[in-house]
Amino acid sequence: MNTDDLRIFLEVADAGGVALAAHRLGISKSMVSRGLVRLETRLGSTLFARTTRGVLITEAGTAFYDYAARVCDEVDVARKTILPAGELQGLLRVAAPLSFGPTHFSPVLAEMARRHPQLHIHTSYSERFVDLVAEGYDCGIRVGFLDDSNLIAKRVGPLHGKLVASRSYIKEYGSPETLKELSSHRALMGESDTWKLMDGDKLIAVKPRGRFKANSGIALTAAAVAGLGVAALANQYIRDHLAAGTLVPVMKRYPLPRAGIFVVRPPGVQPNRKVRVLTEMLIERLEADLCKSADGL
Repeated sequence: MNTDDLRIFLEVADAGGVALAAHRLGISKSMVSRGLVRLETRLGSTLFARTTRGVLITEAGTAFYDYAARVCDEVDVARKTILPAGELQGLLRVAAPLSFGPTHFSPVLAEMARRHPQLHIHTSYSERFVDLVAEGYDCGIRVGFLDDSNLIAKRVGPLHGKLVASRSYIKEYGSPETLKELSSHRALMGESDTWKLMDGDKLIAVKPRGRFKANSGIALTAAAVAGLGVAALANQYIRDHLAAGTLVPVMKRYPLPRAGIFVVRPPGVQPNRKVRVLTEMLIERLEADLCKSADGL
């Protein structure tokens, strides 16, 4: 019995439809349909009832599910025993942020692909919120603060930042040092209209005003350097500008809270080995670098 067809069956059962299963597997819908037909022909049973809205697993399909899962698990174990030590294979689908992703995470993913030539890595870089479960991703990399969800999160590195402005902006408008002063300044805004600041041990939220908004840290850095206003930026974007003096810290009494970089994955008993390896590589690469950057600023 073809294990690829078994995997197609399991994916369709989990996804609840052919289209989503095809998307998760990275193959066409016709290939999924042909795999199901082959399997049903071999078994002599109908595994799914086809409807205009999709597919519904039958009683025979439900009974067959555990058997198919055991077979695929045993085949995976067998493959691992004959692969070179540490070898990974199959498909890893990762959702990463457009800010930070191409500059800070893509080198880690490229190195992972180099170390594991039988592994296929598909990465989607976007600023939109990605539903990992519905869209079939193995994991996501998220930056900042995590909202409450049922996802499993692992912190892979710290994230530090500052409120900054250019010397030209400060010369013209002054340097804000209090919350009242900040409210009268021009803010360079990301996707959120709220900045989180620390007042001693207390986390506070402020809503600054400004006419420049972008969903890219690179774009906000360029705007700050151009003297358009005050920006809240991660150290990775501003380190060189602070060293050169083109940007300077402001609002030192109200620092940005320490955030983090996380690998998030759908809930389950254990993460698959591909996600574990990626997580370990990100920790190894990012944590030391980000801590060093924070200490140097």
